[in-house]
Amino acid sequence: MKKLKQITISIENSPGRLYEVTKALGDAGINMRALNLVDTGMFGQLRLLVSDVSKTRQILMELMMPARVVDVVAVEIEDTPGSLSRVLKPLLDGGVNVLYTYAFVGLSAKNAVMIFRFSDTDKAIEILEKTGNKLLDSKRFGILESQS
Repeated sequence: MKKLKQITISIENSPGRLYEVTKALGDAGINMRALNLVDTGMFGQLRLLVSDVSKTRQILMELMMPARVVDVVAVEIEDTPGSLSRVLKPLLDGGVNVLYTYAFVGLSAKNAVMIFRFSDTDKAIEILEKTGNKLLDSKRFGILESQS
C-alpha cells in the first residue's frame, strides 16, 4: 500500500505530556517509525508513524487523547542538494499542494525519507510514480498491513 496511516494527536504544551504518550506506546510494544512535533501555541501537533495504528488509537483513547488518522506518503529521495525540488516540481505542475512534510534519514545511508500529506493523495501518488520516485510502503516501515 502506497498510503501510510499517520496518527495526529493534539497534546498540551506542558511538561511530561510527550513523555506520557511515548511511555504508554513503548510499554505497549508500539514502535514509532517517524515522529514530528509542531508547536501551535497551547497545544502541539504530534504526528506519528507507528508499528500498530489500531493499538495506538486504543491506547490514546484510554489516555483521553483524541487522535486523527490521515493518509501520508513516504518518498525516498537522494540526500543531495536539489533533490527535494526535483520531487516537488511535477507535483506543482500537476496542481497538487503539499499540506505539510517532514523528513528523516535512517533507512539508507545515501537517501532521506520525506513524509508528505497532500491535497490530493491519489493524484500525488500517480505523479510521483510516473516521474520515477521511490514510494515506501507499510512493509518497509514495519507497519502492520491490516491497518488500512
